[in-house]
Amino acid sequence: MSTVNFGSRELYLKVVYYGPGLCGKTTNLHYLYSKWPKNERGNMVSLATETERTLFFDFLPLSLGEIRGFKTKFGLYTVPGQVFYDATRKLVLRNADGVIFVADSQAERMDANLESLDNLSDHLAESKLALDKMPFVLQYNKRDLPSALPVSELSAALNPRKVPEFEAVAPTGAGVLETLKAAVRLVFNDQKNKK
Repeated sequence: MSTVNFGSRELYLKVVYYGPGLCGKTTNLHYLYSKWPKNERGNMVSLATETERTLFFDFLPLSLGEIRGFKTKFGLYTVPGQVFYDATRKLVLRNADGVIFVADSQAERMDANLESLDNLSDHLAESKLALDKMPFVLQYNKRDLPSALPVSELSAALNPRKVPEFEAVAPTGAGVLETLKAAVRLVFNDQKNKK
C-alpha cells in the first residue's frame, strides 16, 4: 500500500522480491545497489546467516526522481526463501504495492518454485489480496546454468496469467534492471487506476 506524505511531497511504494531459497532475490538487490547512483539510494540492509542465506529480509530504498511534483521512492524488500521463516514472509509481504517472483531456472528447483508461488498466493489471500489483482512480474534467474529449463517450460508451469517475464543472471545484472523497470511501470499504472 503506497504512502503519500503531502507535507514533504513524497510518494513511497513497496515492491517485494519473492521466491524459493537461494533463487537470487538478494543477488538482485546487491546488483541494483552496486549500479544505482549513490545520491539516489539509501543503505542496503541485509540480515544473512553464515551461509549467505537471508535470515529475515533485505531492504534497499531507491529514489526514482519526481513524478507529478512528488519525490518517488521505492522500498525493495526480499523475503527469506526457507519455509521455516513463513511468518516473516507474511510480514514482509504486507502492504506490498507489487511483487517480483524470482524463479530458479534449474530443472531440479521446479518443485521449490511451484511451492513458493503457492505460498505467495496463500499469504496474499490471508491479507485479502489476490495475485491476479496486483502488479506482478516473473524473473527466471540462473539462465547461465547448464540445467536451466527452456523458458517455454518455465512459463507454462509458472506463468499461466502471462504476466511480464524476464530471463536473468543476477550476479552479472543480465535482466535485473529490466525486471525492476517492468514492475515499477505496473505499480505506477496500478496507482494511477486507484485514483
